Amino acid sequence: MKRFLSLVFGFCLLVSCSNDDDNNNNNQNNQFIPNIVFDTGTLINTNLPQYSDLQFPNNYVTLNSNYGLNGVVVFYAGGNNYSAFELTDPNHEVRSCSTLEVEGVIATCNCSEAKSYDILTGQPQQGTTGNYGLKRYFVEVNGDIIRVFNN
Repeated sequence: MKRFLSLVFGFCLLVSCSNDDDNNNNNQNNQFIPNIVFDTGTLINTNLPQYSDLQFPNNYVTLNSNYGLNGVVVFYAGGNNYSAFELTDPNHEVRSCSTLEVEGVIATCNCSEAKSYDILTGQPQQGTTGNYGLKRYFVEVNGDIIRVFNN
């Protein structure tokens, strides 16, 4: 009987997982932000002055709109923990005010709603409405090179 219950529990656990879980967490189904393919390659070298802040925890750099829709913010939390997010408000249509401005660890939309998001986790701040957190991009670290990409 215990074995049967274990099998039933295991089956339920497998059925509850979905390949779409990762896509939903990465905002792949967000109707406001198109899926733009890009790759920084070896651009972000922490030995270069413009990226040297990424050698120290709790610092970030922003990349221009050649990467992502309105640019990308790359945040270094320490250790081997980097995060990269789209600098477009994910909770309304793209317009001139929807580019996020970063101050400290908060990215804020300039539209009248002033929605804001944490650049470490991508999660909305208290009072921000909408269904989506920031669109996360992939980060790969190889020595002093930080590659940010979306494919």
